[in-house]
Amino acid sequence: MREILELLERDASLSHDTLATMTGLPVAEVSAQIAAWEKAGVIRRYKAVVDWEKVDGSESTEVTAFIDVAVAPARGVGFDDVAERISRFDEVRSCYLVSGGHDLRCTVVGSNIRAVSDFVSRKLSTIDRVTATATHFVLHTHKRDGDTFFEPEPDHRLRVTP
Repeated sequence: MREILELLERDASLSHDTLATMTGLPVAEVSAQIAAWEKAGVIRRYKAVVDWEKVDGSESTEVTAFIDVAVAPARGVGFDDVAERISRFDEVRSCYLVSGGHDLRCTVVGSNIRAVSDFVSRKLSTIDRVTATATHFVLHTHKRDGDTFFEPEPDHRLRVTP
């Protein structure tokens, strides 16, 4: 059954019929399992990865930043309560507990650099036990969610003909 989740994670548009064919399971079993995962919250949502630079007349109107956050841990909860509070902000797209020099890494989106800066100075840094932040602005996206944002090199091999 894990195979179904792995396939959906790679391509959420796969139909239940296609998943059944790929896994060798009956369609009814695939459909029932997916419905159970959706109800239990295992499957959180389905989404598309969009390359906004390729949309006609569209410029990316958002600025993305990775923000490393140092947190003083609290007895009994560690970093979880601060991570949960940070995750509630609309600007925050992801929040991870990480190893290294900082404790949390957050992906934050704003309408411009000033909006992200205001988020860090007025909301994030004022949370109790947040001791430091380091902000890294995304300049260009090469790969996101497993999808590359560049054209593949053409195949220069000679055709094999019978």
